[in-house]
Amino acid sequence: MRKLKSVVAGAVMAFAGIAAMANTPVQAATGPEYVALGDSYAAGVGAGTYDASSGDCKRSPLNYPHQWAAAHTDYTLKDVTCSGATIPDVRNNQLSALSTTTNFVTLTVGGNDAQFATVVEACLTKSDSYCSTATSWMSYYARNQLVDELAGLYKDIKARSPKALVLVLGYPRTLASTGSCGAIDLSSAKRTYMNGLADALAEGTKAATVKESVYFLDMRAQFTGHEACGSDPWINGVDPSNPSAIFHPNAAGHTKGYAAKLKATWG
Repeated sequence: MRKLKSVVAGAVMAFAGIAAMANTPVQAATGPEYVALGDSYAAGVGAGTYDASSGDCKRSPLNYPHQWAAAHTDYTLKDVTCSGATIPDVRNNQLSALSTTTNFVTLTVGGNDAQFATVVEACLTKSDSYCSTATSWMSYYARNQLVDELAGLYKDIKARSPKALVLVLGYPRTLASTGSCGAIDLSSAKRTYMNGLADALAEGTKAATVKESVYFLDMRAQFTGHEACGSDPWINGVDPSNPSAIFHPNAAGHTKGYAAKLKATWG
């Protein structure tokens, strides 16, 4: 059990990441500018390939910002996403990439603010009732305080880039109702509790976008039937040999999930 818990703890730390920004090369803009902001879900942790220059931010060339930019070569991409980023991290370390000439902004953030890594640890290592309590507390936060915190961030983005189209991509439900999750399995009750938190994050994020008049892309329907532990997962399960990928979208999740939704919404 001690070894099992150490695996989970390592996975949780990898999920949370290190929010410090890696140096990002500055390119001269020759056309419209696209700035990608956010946490590990935006950076592409779990996609399987990472840009070494991004360091602990673990940005993947397979992430949805790069896939959208590859299909729109007239845009210059500034990808400043970073594993582990919270709302304050985005504000303090990423918004400097924006300018008055930025045309397009995408963002996925809020999961780390809702202590998702802590909830994952609780649900993987503790009882059903403990998991229920942890997800309930964070769900309440996601539907209430998080709304104002996200709305404040969206307002700051719009102030820096008043002409930009801002698209906020949410989080999918994490877990299939049945199927093996790998090294550590989860009861039906725990899966329901964790998906309830995903719903709360989606609803809180949507409420914040309405408050600040930016666009929200709900990813839950896009990933339906492709959650972790199911028969055709687009989200990684529990693999001790690849702890940073646990409960993050895999390559298919970025291509068929996030990138497909983004392309269908905006080119």
